[in-house]
Amino acid sequence: MKRIAVLTSGGDAPGMNAATRAIVRKGYYHNMEVYGVYHGYSGLINGEIEKLGIGSVGDIIHRGGTVLYTARSEEFKTPEGQQKAVEQLKKHGIEGLIVIGGDGSFRGAQKLMEHGILTVGVPGTIDNDIPATDFTIGFDTAINTVIDAIDKIRDTATSHERTYIIEVMGRHAGDIALWSGLADGAESIIIPEAFFDMDEIIDRLKRGHKRGKKHSIIIVAEGVGSGVEFGNSIKEKTGFDTRVTVLGHIQRGGSPTAFDRVLASRLGAEAVDLLLKNEAGKMVGIKNNQIISLDINEALSQKHHVDLSLHQLASILAI
Repeated sequence: MKRIAVLTSGGDAPGMNAATRAIVRKGYYHNMEVYGVYHGYSGLINGEIEKLGIGSVGDIIHRGGTVLYTARSEEFKTPEGQQKAVEQLKKHGIEGLIVIGGDGSFRGAQKLMEHGILTVGVPGTIDNDIPATDFTIGFDTAINTVIDAIDKIRDTATSHERTYIIEVMGRHAGDIALWSGLADGAESIIIPEAFFDMDEIIDRLKRGHKRGKKHSIIIVAEGVGSGVEFGNSIKEKTGFDTRVTVLGHIQRGGSPTAFDRVLASRLGAEAVDLLLKNEAGKMVGIKNNQIISLDINEALSQKHHVDLSLHQLASILAI
């Protein structure tokens, strides 16, 4: 294999640039030509494909977002759109494609496989919701961003003796809420994967208030519901001075952490190795700090799970 391409798709995640850098430089190390596809599958359909040199990925390892840009593409979901994408790859003589993104991006890669294009998926999403890998690129940076925000909110919560409800991202997964909530000592962490009892949450707040606790932090994953609605309910049932913060897209931005830079570099390099061995239709991941690969269909057929022992621990420590 002498000519490969890389694209980023779906929501951006800190560390995507580090993965792109690794793919380009590992490719050139093995005397391959590497092309960048701009604006995801939409750009692939439109032929937004450029050859990348070693210098093209200089000074990007520390940058958030993706220098290849990303976009949603309804056209690519159609057989006609997929055929256009295949024709563009063949036009440029590209033999293998590495897709950095989430589960939707991986399904797109599988569609290209069905058309004879060798593809490999690299998990990049802050949600950490890809089955078969312990961590996805961007997750560590996102939770550190949330932790930093909670630390600042705690200062004002203490000063005004308020209860704060903080809504975090994660789509249908509770990983961001769980990890950031445990790391920051939240009184309650509400996630889609665990049953919650609003009466118990209210009782916990009242017990803390009775023993002199001046403030409380409650983390709500967006997959459960609106933080504003939770805040209104808590204020109504307790009478406490309550505020809601929806952190939103700041969780996607920022310079990637050391963990995300190293993870992205390892996964990107492994994706190139798979293409060199013609082992396509796979995704790379990390398990017990070891880089792994497995069939994308097998991975996507599994269900994502959070470590509920962490949720139990957080509840115990917030007694």
